[in-house]
Amino acid sequence: MNQKLSPSTIGLLTLPPLLWAGNAIVGRLVREAVPPMTLNLLRWSIAMLILLPLGRRLFASDALRSNWRRFALLGLLGIGLYNSLQYLALQSSTPINVTLVAAGMPVWMLAIGALFFGVKVGRQQVIGAAMSIVGVLVVLCRGDWQQLAAMRLVAGDLYMILATIAWSFYSWLLTRQKDPPAVRADWAAFLLAQVIYGVLWSGLFAGVEWAGAAHAIHWSWTVAAALLYVAIGPAIIAFRCWGAGVQRAGPSVGAFFTNLTPLFAAMMSSAFLGELPHLYHGVAFALIVGGIVFSSRRKAG
Repeated sequence: MNQKLSPSTIGLLTLPPLLWAGNAIVGRLVREAVPPMTLNLLRWSIAMLILLPLGRRLFASDALRSNWRRFALLGLLGIGLYNSLQYLALQSSTPINVTLVAAGMPVWMLAIGALFFGVKVGRQQVIGAAMSIVGVLVVLCRGDWQQLAAMRLVAGDLYMILATIAWSFYSWLLTRQKDPPAVRADWAAFLLAQVIYGVLWSGLFAGVEWAGAAHAIHWSWTVAAALLYVAIGPAIIAFRCWGAGVQRAGPSVGAFFTNLTPLFAAMMSSAFLGELPHLYHGVAFALIVGGIVFSSRRKAG
């Protein structure tokens, strides 16, 4: 962990933000066709079916039962909570806003690493994190600082902050190698163990949604294509690359790459949704990127 960034590690950590930006776009596109918790359940159920033959080594051991607490926690944080909260956020917020709020992840990574995992935080990292916080605040107030005084927050922004905290815990837990070596060495088996429990959590959340006033699924070829994309791209491929990249570079460095997501989301929103970015989006992104550059100077030195 915390090795020098190589081209392959950069590639592993860059692909997930691209796929996650697409996930935000798709989640926004189908928000009126599929309820958010149901969307997450369908997404990971499809992903689990794809992973079953790839990760069959998981069932050759007792890891799924003997390590159930760890896999259940990873499934809750990384699959159940993070993704459900993101789709819920997209009900009331745009992909650009959602991904920019999530770009405050380095702040949460540093804070959670220091408070719960005993990782020391340097002064430059604190300053860089502060710049990211300001960037997120610019998004939350929509470029109008008077809104901060009035504490006017869109529900989707708050959901995304909670999702980001869950993902930060998930990423740090990935660095705790408490899994059977045979399972840990097989990416598909390791991910499948998380997905199995994640589907159970997602099913629980979807059940609560169904018990409420959730509308029915409006099936179409667009919805079917969307489900295939979110199950294969942002789920299987992105989680595989993120897990490998975090193992090489560490969660704090990996968190900086998640800030590419708003850039990709802004380009995709303009192309597919007609949601053009505003000036405050550019200011926020500049602050967030500035925080990344300032924080990473210590690592490059």
